[in-house]
Amino acid sequence: MRVLHTVDSLRSQTGGPARTVPALAKALAEHGLEVHLWTRDLPADLAAPPGVKLHTGPLGDLLGRNGLRPDILHDHGIWLRCNHEACILAAKSGIPRIVSPRGMLEPWSLRHRRWKKRFAWWIYQRRDLAKAAVLHATADAEAAQFRRLGLRNPAKIIPNGIDLPDARGASRASDRKRKALFLGRIHRKKGLPLLVEAWADLQPAGWMMSVVGPDEDQHASEVKELLRRNGIADSWEFMGEADNREKWSRYAEADLFILPSHSENFGMVVGEALAAGVPVITTKGCPWEGLRSHQCGWWVEATVGDLTAALREACALPVDALSAMGQRGRRWMESEFGWNKIAAEMAELYEEALKGRNP
Repeated sequence: MRVLHTVDSLRSQTGGPARTVPALAKALAEHGLEVHLWTRDLPADLAAPPGVKLHTGPLGDLLGRNGLRPDILHDHGIWLRCNHEACILAAKSGIPRIVSPRGMLEPWSLRHRRWKKRFAWWIYQRRDLAKAAVLHATADAEAAQFRRLGLRNPAKIIPNGIDLPDARGASRASDRKRKALFLGRIHRKKGLPLLVEAWADLQPAGWMMSVVGPDEDQHASEVKELLRRNGIADSWEFMGEADNREKWSRYAEADLFILPSHSENFGMVVGEALAAGVPVITTKGCPWEGLRSHQCGWWVEATVGDLTAALREACALPVDALSAMGQRGRRWMESEFGWNKIAAEMAELYEEALKGRNP
């Protein structure tokens, strides 16, 4: 089977799809599919994933003049010109199209620049989505949102896969300063002001908060000003963007991971932290309720009070107790989120779409 993935950008600063789409393409190639990956925005230093043919330039040329004839077109994201073009080209060529909105239909995201999106929804976006053979969601909540928006296409829930780093070594000495980590885009959606207020309420002794990731819309300066006003700037550090190797080093240094986001369709960093053996505090804006049942973290409302309570409980635990929670999380990632398993599920979805069946 020949599959073409389309995604607007592969720059890491643009968020999760820049990592998850190439990883999915690689896993599908290892599963035996012929995989092509097209992007409008290709960093000069980015190599093609093993077994994947990488393309850029006009999408119409790739599917027209250059004669690529995929069996399936899997488009990632919505709203953008390339997504609309993928819809038109797939329909014109009779190619079944899978659409992964990648969280762009979540309520918080729809409220962001809402009038522009509302206009686009009625002009073309709703119609483009309705033409998809299958809508792919990474969690139950995302699939439920499809229905709330009136989309009646077949929908399939397949989570993102999670890379598994080398297992963590023994717990570090208990007399060092302990570290909580946020890793991701510094964006209003991520809820860092909530975490600042919770940290100010608790002021956990012996803890440092590390923030790793690119700044968007100068939000980092707003967070730093809030820290200054609360008198806790000395207990936070901003470490800038991390490449893939640095990212896993940051996880390895952390005792606790915190994602106070208002909305995530998946939240890759939660899975990555667990894979690295780090327990997690996150909000109900993220689909990680399994943190409770697997006893590897806290899943709370996106409020200062709930974050403060979770932070108080986590920071009071001894090093070994937090480490044990992290190891339970790693075992969960190993059993349910391996890329081999995800690739097999996605390949089955493609087969059903080709046959015109409801997956």
